[in-house]
Amino acid sequence: MRTRGGVCYPAPGVVTRMCSIGVGKRKNNKSHHNISGDSNIYSRTKRHKSLPEKATGECDFFESLPDDLVISILCKLSSSATCPSDFVNVLITCKRLNSLGLHSLVLSKASPRTFCIRAKNWSESAHRFLKQCADAGNVEACYSLGMIRFYCLQNRGSGASLMAKAAMNSHARALYSLAVIQFNGSGGTKNDKDLRAGVALCARAAFLGHVDALRELGHCLQDGYGVRQNIAEGRRFLVQANARELAAVISAGAAARHWLTWRIHPLRQFAGSAAGCPLLSDFGCNVPVPEAHPASRFMSEWFAARDGSAGPGLRLCSHAGCGRPETRKHEFRRCSVCGAVNYCSRACQALDWKFRHKAECTPVERWLDDDGDDVVDDDVDGDVVMEVDS
Repeated sequence: MRTRGGVCYPAPGVVTRMCSIGVGKRKNNKSHHNISGDSNIYSRTKRHKSLPEKATGECDFFESLPDDLVISILCKLSSSATCPSDFVNVLITCKRLNSLGLHSLVLSKASPRTFCIRAKNWSESAHRFLKQCADAGNVEACYSLGMIRFYCLQNRGSGASLMAKAAMNSHARALYSLAVIQFNGSGGTKNDKDLRAGVALCARAAFLGHVDALRELGHCLQDGYGVRQNIAEGRRFLVQANARELAAVISAGAAARHWLTWRIHPLRQFAGSAAGCPLLSDFGCNVPVPEAHPASRFMSEWFAARDGSAGPGLRLCSHAGCGRPETRKHEFRRCSVCGAVNYCSRACQALDWKFRHKAECTPVERWLDDDGDDVVDDDVDGDVVMEVDS
């Protein structure tokens, strides 16, 4: 403790010599004591606080952990993260966790929710982090960044190559997205459509269990679109898609089974539609709406912040869980009954018809100027009949 003059009180039990000489001699004595080290109670110099020294044999246990063990723990964390903050909070803890957390092995195991970035939070650092994950071999990051670059940033070549990289690693969503690009000729002209390539990619995604690809392939077989017509085989794929959706709901556990209901009156349309999507309405069951992929949700938010349009005259897919925009005018198909909705694929049309559009579709007079649009006809069973201009 110091006095107002800045000097220290003597420590308890210490006898201090009091000087009875003049002020000038006291100053000399003070400097003398400071030099000799006999007493420093009058010293006005700042005393630095010394840090406590570690006891002999004490060590930092975290620093003693091998890097391989820390990386293994971080791999488990990144693969089970439910939001980006779960992983970011680890990176900002210390320098060692930051360097090891950006290891290629950790980034390659990251779950889709680890880089589930909202469109309003998009930045160069977020782009760079997604790029690091993609370079590390994370197929989900390749697919997500590919979709964002292809549709949002309009970098078609880079986006398609990233999706192709994921597709070569048997990523079902990437295969199906490439199939949609081939069906529509996205990023090019109408003459760039390759229906056979789209069917082949769709068949590969369907083989891997992708429900939308199964439904798309079933409609292609029913309509003879890009493949020889086979109505019976097409119906079989549609039933298989519905069965896979039902199996996914049941396997999700009791938390999701309350969505599953049995419709007592099959003639009553849209029973329980507010709670779920009656994709199995032909069989009397209602199942919940599938959760949108983070990349699809990002695109929906991205274009919603831009007045719901990808550019002048360009429309978005009307299915809420899709988010794909047109890359040229009149690229998507529209409903032949009302003409108010547009779809990038037959699968999106079937989903939106069962969930929403069946209750909203109202016949209107046929528009006079088609401008080369493809048309989607909705029948009472929700099947899709394509009228493609030659």
